[in-house]
Amino acid sequence: MKIYGVTGWKNTGKTTLMEGLVTEMVSRGLRVSTVKHAHHDTEIDHPGRDSYRHRTAGATEVVLSSPRRWAVMHELRNAPEPPLAELLTRLSPVDLVLIEGYKRAPHPKIEAYRAAAGRDLLARSNATIRAVASDTVLEGVDLPLLDLNDTQAIADFILGDLGVQG
Repeated sequence: MKIYGVTGWKNTGKTTLMEGLVTEMVSRGLRVSTVKHAHHDTEIDHPGRDSYRHRTAGATEVVLSSPRRWAVMHELRNAPEPPLAELLTRLSPVDLVLIEGYKRAPHPKIEAYRAAAGRDLLARSNATIRAVASDTVLEGVDLPLLDLNDTQAIADFILGDLGVQG
């Protein structure tokens, strides 16, 4: 499986870019999965639901299945968050895994950048960032600069960087 990341500061368009890239890559015939890192306590299950009750009763994993989808919820129960590499081993094989977040992980990344976010470029101090997708012209950046709103060009860059046809 090939992996590529989208990183950047909060409110720079990472999720919108990820959504567009998934749509674009799938339209090109690629099978794509995603991993999203959250820095906060993310709850995908809600109080009162049977699966929530199973988890709060102490289950380590709960599989929720329906005719349309299934999900596995794994409670860490005070264990450390698993590294990205371990999480990737749990995915079914696909052509490409797009990863949102994980700024410091060693996989190649595109940085989403919006001037309005008021933050400096991560790319200036992160060698895993291969290009910047920006909503503004940036000076003094020694990486390819892509239009944040040109999802096709960003997809072309990623696939070219990975040596993937699509």
